[in-house]
Amino acid sequence: MKKLKDIIDRNAFGVCSYLGEKMGVASARVRLYFIYISFVTLGSPILLYLFAAFWLNVKEYIREQQSIFR
Repeated sequence: MKKLKDIIDRNAFGVCSYLGEKMGVASARVRLYFIYISFVTLGSPILLYLFAAFWLNVKEYIREQQSIFR
């Protein structure tokens, strides 16, 4: 079960894990809130989730580039 959770975390861009870590909440709780809010608002948080995933990937890319040139 732990292995499946790790695979899902990596494939989901780590957005929920990142948000949970910053807010001090379990990532599973953040995922549930995303699901509940998506049902209530007919999917609009999915756009926020995709934007956050994109931003985290860009941020990671910038950090990698900076570490190469140091």
